[in-house]
Amino acid sequence: MSAEATNPATPGPVAPPAPAVARRKSRARIDLRRLGRAALLGPAARGRLPDAISHVVEAHRAHHPDADLEPLRRAYVLAESSHRGQMRKSGEPYITHPLAVTLILAELGAETTTLTASLLHDTVEDTDVTLDQVREQFGEEVRYLVDGVTKLEKVDYGAAAEPETFRKMLVATGSDVRVMSIKLADRLHNMRTLGVMRPEKQARIAKVTRDVLIPLAERLGVQALKTELEDLVFAILHPEEYEHTRELIAGNAARPDDPLAEIADEVRGVLREADIPAEVLIRPRHFVSVHRVSRKRGELRGADFGRLLVLVNEDADCYGVLGELHTCMTPVVSEFKDFIAVPKFNLYQSLHTAVARADGQVAEVLIRTHQMHKVAEAGVVALGNPYAPGAEDPADGERADPTRPGWLSRLLDWQRAAPDPDTFWSTLREDLAQDREITVFRPDGGTLGLPEGATCVDAAYAQYGEDAHACIGARVNGRLATLSTVLRDGDTVQLLMGQDPASEPSREWLEHAHTPAARIAIQRWLATHPAGGGESGTEGADGTTADAASGVEGQTARAGGSTAGTGSGAAARSTRTAGTHGTDGAPAVRPRGADVLVDRPGAVPRAAVRLAGCCTPVPPDEITGFAVRGGVVTVHRVGCAAVAHMKSRGREEIGVRWGDTTACRVTLVAESFGRPHLLADLTEAIALQGAEIVSATVEPPSQQRVRHTYTLELPDAAHLPALMRAMRDVPGVYDVSRAQHQAPAP
Repeated sequence: MSAEATNPATPGPVAPPAPAVARRKSRARIDLRRLGRAALLGPAARGRLPDAISHVVEAHRAHHPDADLEPLRRAYVLAESSHRGQMRKSGEPYITHPLAVTLILAELGAETTTLTASLLHDTVEDTDVTLDQVREQFGEEVRYLVDGVTKLEKVDYGAAAEPETFRKMLVATGSDVRVMSIKLADRLHNMRTLGVMRPEKQARIAKVTRDVLIPLAERLGVQALKTELEDLVFAILHPEEYEHTRELIAGNAARPDDPLAEIADEVRGVLREADIPAEVLIRPRHFVSVHRVSRKRGELRGADFGRLLVLVNEDADCYGVLGELHTCMTPVVSEFKDFIAVPKFNLYQSLHTAVARADGQVAEVLIRTHQMHKVAEAGVVALGNPYAPGAEDPADGERADPTRPGWLSRLLDWQRAAPDPDTFWSTLREDLAQDREITVFRPDGGTLGLPEGATCVDAAYAQYGEDAHACIGARVNGRLATLSTVLRDGDTVQLLMGQDPASEPSREWLEHAHTPAARIAIQRWLATHPAGGGESGTEGADGTTADAASGVEGQTARAGGSTAGTGSGAAARSTRTAGTHGTDGAPAVRPRGADVLVDRPGAVPRAAVRLAGCCTPVPPDEITGFAVRGGVVTVHRVGCAAVAHMKSRGREEIGVRWGDTTACRVTLVAESFGRPHLLADLTEAIALQGAEIVSATVEPPSQQRVRHTYTLELPDAAHLPALMRAMRDVPGVYDVSRAQHQAPAP
């Protein structure tokens, strides 16, 4: 673009016209390397198409026979007159650049509006033409596309000009994907002619192309541009490896035999016998692909330098071809992939398989329809103008809304929260490096598109934005899961949200956040709340262990009633004592428990009894007893593991039953997801139910799950179900159960 435009005081000699290109009878394949130097002639007669755009017109007519060429003529006339006198650093007249960019897009099948804008894409940036003039002469659509690819001035933005220009282009792409199509074609032609630049500038441009433009081409499905850009970047950034790969390709081309051609003939024979009309082509691998295969397989054989492409007319024929190849040839089952039934997120559809010869050579085979091939090569460009009202979708409905792919929507969302250009630029590169996408389902039937490797944390921020700070857990495929759980394609995710408006994200969520939206939201909250989101397992001021994720930060629980007594404070300090010790470490005063009567002959009905701590029975549990030292009877729930253990050792059971008093002591275990203030909320819920906390234990968090154990005194055992319900209703708590120790009693 403008980086290559110069305005010399005396224009240099005009380059001679390029030889005329013979008209081809068929355009079954897209060839982007056909363009030479565009011819520049003098003023053309009014209404006549200038010969300089004859290549563009020929390519455009091949895809759109009925297209109106008048806008192209007027756009060329304006572009040529505006850029007249400007030269590229290669010495060519500058108009050759917009002509080359337009031809690239015409070869891909872009419609007239895109080609018109591509001819004008540098006029506003490099000449005196204004956006208002573009609107007046060509309409609002063309003006929007030209504005979308126009760079921001370094004078105004300084070092932030490049990242802010890309931000501007991406935002414009969010409303019209044709903006990025023009930008990709523009970068491709600049990369083709980058040899006139200084080596350090070549490397800088190549790195931006590698990190930003190539991933965008992949996501938009424009494989024809992506593969050539990859090779051009490869040659600049890795010249030695590029040269080695070039020698490998040249050596293979000089071989007298071609195993890939032999396999192609065999495939043609198989399909003829099956009466399946198909076109079998050999697709040579591009340089980067050969380099990757050589690193993966070591020494390359003849069939490794290309792949077979089988083009058919109908979707059903794709599977017919697959069946014939797998029946008549030796398939490599591990290489089979069905991207027709499950298309890639960038529109790509094809069947992939591989067949082996007797000599061990393996040929990869791609099977697709002609329409699938067009979309595979040109991606969003093959959609034509998806914004025209009533226009048929040229992609045959392969995407319901081509204007806003899921990855682009996510990118546009998080970029709003990254006002700093450096943060945006670094995050954009990280985001684009995640080149695979998964789809997860919500319980309401909706879907979330996420990059591969995303976790429940990412799903929460994708669905709720900054409201995800209140997320307390998730269910994945119906099972409880931690927020760190990595999601897989097709999972169903139900996010569990807390009701506390003051909910806070945990600092450890950053370790599990895979998407920029999640990381930026968490980092922004932590930056504005330096004291929040503390690390788990930190030492409190009183020497006790505190957990920021579970809200155990040394604060005293908000006791909701007088019955909570000192036990609530004990829970808030996360004491690790239980049984006969109270909250301050002193022996606890044993309150009156539920009455238990002993039924054995000769025994005093109200003999000394002790409720077992392993199962903490309460009325109306079915109970049994065993005598221990000193004539004391321990009482267990019938289903307690200790009962079976003592029976196996021959211990005699003693009949016991509940008396009239209903007060009881019980041990409850609360399982919860970590969140701030959880312990205080739990102890408040317990106090409001009239229970007294005798002791409490909070275990260190494990994968954001926290386990609380409370020994409680209840004035009436009948209140136990209501108490357990109240504890389950506390946000973050997903289960409350009676303690049931598995270890046998002594």
